[in-house]
Amino acid sequence: MTELQALQVLDATRFETRAILKKLNSTSRVLAELKGVASSIPHQGILINTLGMQEAKDSSAIENIVTTHDDLFRDDAFPESGDSLAAKEVLRYRQALHVGFNSVRKTGLLTSNQIIEIQTELERSNAGLRRLPGTTLKDGQGRVVYTPPQSADEIVRLMRDLERFINDDECFDADPLVKMALIHHQFESIHPFYDGNGRTGRIVNVLYLLKCGLLDIPVLYLSRYIVRHKAEYYRLLQAVRDQDRWEDWVLFMLAAVEDTARQTIDTVQAIKQALMDYKHRIRAQHKFYSQDLINNLFTHPYTKIEFVMQDLKVSRLTATRYLNELTDTGFVEKRKVGRSNYYINLALNAILTGENLRDD
Repeated sequence: MTELQALQVLDATRFETRAILKKLNSTSRVLAELKGVASSIPHQGILINTLGMQEAKDSSAIENIVTTHDDLFRDDAFPESGDSLAAKEVLRYRQALHVGFNSVRKTGLLTSNQIIEIQTELERSNAGLRRLPGTTLKDGQGRVVYTPPQSADEIVRLMRDLERFINDDECFDADPLVKMALIHHQFESIHPFYDGNGRTGRIVNVLYLLKCGLLDIPVLYLSRYIVRHKAEYYRLLQAVRDQDRWEDWVLFMLAAVEDTARQTIDTVQAIKQALMDYKHRIRAQHKFYSQDLINNLFTHPYTKIEFVMQDLKVSRLTATRYLNELTDTGFVEKRKVGRSNYYINLALNAILTGENLRDD
């Protein structure tokens, strides 16, 4: 492949095939359902934090940055004492996601500068866009399969074109979900950064859905689907470059959105059910019940005394008593790291990990 072309040169009508339109219909319906289900959780920070952490873990796994839920949740509670470098990288991903979400919500745009800001937060580096040639993408055997743009000027031009494609709805008359698929492929093909392109590109996916109003908060993440279909994902990325097979790529991405939306609906419903169960049972068993307490327990899979003190505006002694009593009645499990205690929300942990701590 020679010079990478701007997306605007594509004919939007080529994506009006029967197969794509049929898949768009079902995908849009499920995505709208997810948007409604997510809005039914009164404290949106619960989903933003818990699902954001899940995505951070899955997206980082694609780049061979692997951590456990336990390391991740523990480092979130005790960042100063965590010894897992992988967990710290994953938590940086979540922070980069928050930076992007807040920026898009504030401006209503998704610009090159915002994307650079996301990558800077992710990598803790101010390197910015690539300026040196030599970057190539290789397969598992070390063979070069694709050489992205090498010229700094070309990268800047392509990112400027991509910014216009993202924010100017009149320049390409296609469904936003089709555009999301095209944007993702173009970004990965430009490969504008020295590091963090894959993770940054996956953050751009959900931010674009937010910008278009298809979601209100970042709850749809495609990384788990990509992990499960990694070979197909990379095969289709390359098929577009080698054979112009855009339609196959769009169908893959629509399937990813629909499948992920269905799974996320189930996860959100499970969190909502567990939250209501804790709410009713804690209110029945403990005089110190409050909505702030419920929000704390479901925003932090692993909470601690300091979190409760901060969220409920209570003393250390009172926060300690609340958490110890919740341990006695089986709502949380108390564990120790160093000289400090942390408390695991058993129901939420089971939903996010598929594990039951009581069976350990």
